[in-house]
Amino acid sequence: MKLHSPIPQKKTRLEIIPLIDVMFFLLASFMMVSLTMTKQQTIKVNLPVASASQPDYKPDMINLAVNATGDIYLDTQLVSLPDVEKKLSARFGHDPNTPVYISGDAETRHADMVKALDVVRRVGFNKVAFNVKPTAVGAAAAPVPATAPAPAK
Repeated sequence: MKLHSPIPQKKTRLEIIPLIDVMFFLLASFMMVSLTMTKQQTIKVNLPVASASQPDYKPDMINLAVNATGDIYLDTQLVSLPDVEKKLSARFGHDPNTPVYISGDAETRHADMVKALDVVRRVGFNKVAFNVKPTAVGAAAAPVPATAPAPAK
């Protein structure tokens, strides 16, 4: 014997519209995050720590690195001081608003960092910053470099 319920039966439906909305939201989120990610192409240096640092990376930038012995690297290539000036002059001709990031090892002499900064300023770049590691607040901080802007004159 078959008993019938007084409550009407509803057919089960699978709603796909909310799923599509969630997928578009995730796609847009990943696209926005991937636009802010850049790969910094410099040599590995032991960056000093700064408490007032903030991330400031742009896709089109110039990376200078000064190691502990005072050698200067443009991106990943070891270059001399006159060659740095020539290459930076060529880049300045293409876009004078390109940001320049100088990374210095914690053991680098101050004079070597000033030489690199002097070359960048002599060429004419105004957007110059030094890469530093942020300090740990509470937990251990990841060694992601951030920048502290150099004063513009």
